[in-house]
Amino acid sequence: MSRMLTSIFMIGSIGYFVFRYRYRLMNLLFSSSWLRRIAVSSVMNMPGVKQKLMQTVFGGPSAR
Repeated sequence: MSRMLTSIFMIGSIGYFVFRYRYRLMNLLFSSSWLRRIAVSSVMNMPGVKQKLMQTVFGGPSAR
């Protein structure tokens, strides 16, 4: 039981610090060109993201 509480506390602490310093961590990670390339390509491979981005940037039929 003590081991489980310790692991929950550690995961919560790590989550808190990642959330608190999220912009510093993102700047640190994306300062490397190959990590930035991997991140952008993986986001663009998500369903619907590329299509939505292209409609926003280059215009398209609006959903009004």
